[in-house]
Amino acid sequence: MADDEQQWKIPPNVQELAAAGRDELPSRYVVPHHDRPTSGVASDDPIPVVDISRLSSGAADEAAKLRSALQNWGLFLAVGHGIEPALLGEMMAVTTNFFNLPLEEKQKYTNLVGGKKEHQLQGYGGDMILSESQVLDWSDRFYLIVEPESRRLYDLWPTQPRSFRDVLHRYAAQCRELADGVLREVAKVVGLREEGCLVDMLDEKAVTYIRLNLYPRCPRPEKVLGFRPHSDASMVTVVLNNAAGLQVLRDGEWYDVPVVPGALVVNLGDTVEVVSNGLLKSPVHKVVANSESKRVSVAAFYTADPEREVEPAPELVSEEKPRRYGKMKNSDYIRKLHESLARRERAIDRVKI
Repeated sequence: MADDEQQWKIPPNVQELAAAGRDELPSRYVVPHHDRPTSGVASDDPIPVVDISRLSSGAADEAAKLRSALQNWGLFLAVGHGIEPALLGEMMAVTTNFFNLPLEEKQKYTNLVGGKKEHQLQGYGGDMILSESQVLDWSDRFYLIVEPESRRLYDLWPTQPRSFRDVLHRYAAQCRELADGVLREVAKVVGLREEGCLVDMLDEKAVTYIRLNLYPRCPRPEKVLGFRPHSDASMVTVVLNNAAGLQVLRDGEWYDVPVVPGALVVNLGDTVEVVSNGLLKSPVHKVVANSESKRVSVAAFYTADPEREVEPAPELVSEEKPRRYGKMKNSDYIRKLHESLARRERAIDRVKI
């Protein structure tokens, strides 16, 4: 058991808090007034739905739609992506069933180590906590590395539900095909000389993280955030979700990301923003809670080799378009991201020139 002075480092289990049925929230989850969630603004320029199958076959109108999505939103809704609805259903089912397991079963995969005094990225639990005053998110999470397979920590891969490992393996492989296709199109949009250069950054040393998220029903959703505003340290992120709650920031306003049956949310990450020298932006997004039902999502983060140094592509830097970002090793950046999340800051601001 952790020492008393270390108790603040152990986040409560939000699912258990929600199940207790209390009307009042623990103060650690109450967001300051200026950061509290608001209803998403309706847009005259809705987030595009892009048909990946038509895009792959060379449809010019679909390519234009993707370009508009990336330039104006930094994300889009992908349909025609080739992942069978049955597999999407299986992935959502094993995620939901895992979170429905008894707490003692889930805690076999805890992200707290060293006598529960230290936080590691992989495993089941909540936020990395840096201070007693840190405001916590109204969610429970489960991080796993799925690629490269040599880095999988199978001790953290649940044996219940029984199909969990097989379903996650198949889902991750098919999501990777989608991510590769999107990155080829991104290279065209920003004018990189080699269409495959971004995909090549996802080489055999690149790391894919899967994060399973549970956002329980909240009695006072106007006072909390399911996930604080942030951008991703990935090259590209693919999200499967079953309910509304995701919002994206554009021109100082928060917009709801719609839920389209069978669609996956695809957003650019900070690495693409840096490599493109700011031609494309990694969108800031957050998750709001609700009082009616829980929300479950599965996010796949495709990140470059931890030892790779990320910087703007040389052909995208000129006198007219000076370099806007410094160089940073990817592992250092990801570490700074998680520290920045705890402080409610953006890691990418640290590499801007």
